[in-house]
Amino acid sequence: MFTRLFGKPKTESSALTTLDKLNETLEMLEKKEKVLQKKAAAEVERAKEFTRAKNKRSAIQCLKRKKLYEQQIEQLGNFQLRIHDQMIMLEGAKATTETVDALRTGAAAMKAMQKATNIDDVDKTMDEINEQTENMKQIQEALSTPIGSAADFDEDELEAELEELEGAELEEQLLQPATTAPAAPVHVPEGRQPTRPVPQKRTAEEDELAALQAEMAL
Repeated sequence: MFTRLFGKPKTESSALTTLDKLNETLEMLEKKEKVLQKKAAAEVERAKEFTRAKNKRSAIQCLKRKKLYEQQIEQLGNFQLRIHDQMIMLEGAKATTETVDALRTGAAAMKAMQKATNIDDVDKTMDEINEQTENMKQIQEALSTPIGSAADFDEDELEAELEELEGAELEEQLLQPATTAPAAPVHVPEGRQPTRPVPQKRTAEEDELAALQAEMAL
């Protein structure tokens, strides 16, 4: 679309054609310059020959022609400099045109995307997403809510019952008799033996067993 409106192919083709023409002209000037340099060098050699032949007038004519060739060479150099300058400007203008065209194309593409993505559509889409998210939360809460008999349980009552169980368990542990620790071994010094064993205190269970044995003996 922009190519048809602004004529990019025609402009680009014209710039390329102009650059090609400038390059051809530059090559032609360089060739002429080389020819003139050869002619100027040849006149110098001829002037030397006339000088050796004592022909001063002819030698001076050779030097005059050399000067004319040098003037033409200098003029051709100026022409080449101008062509170089024109080529640089044209290439810069071509790069600028391509840059502007690329920026224009990017701006058009962004405008088209913004047109395709309306802000109202974006707001509507975000509202739908938020609504769906809220609905999902409500569904999850509904699924996690207890139903039936489990819904009738009183949490405070269950907590109190659990505390009673924990208190009864603690009281039962406190009422249990402590286990009798084994008697520590008696250290007997060397060279001395105990006259009689040290009696150990019997437990209540052992006392009951001894009483039962005595009744059976009767």
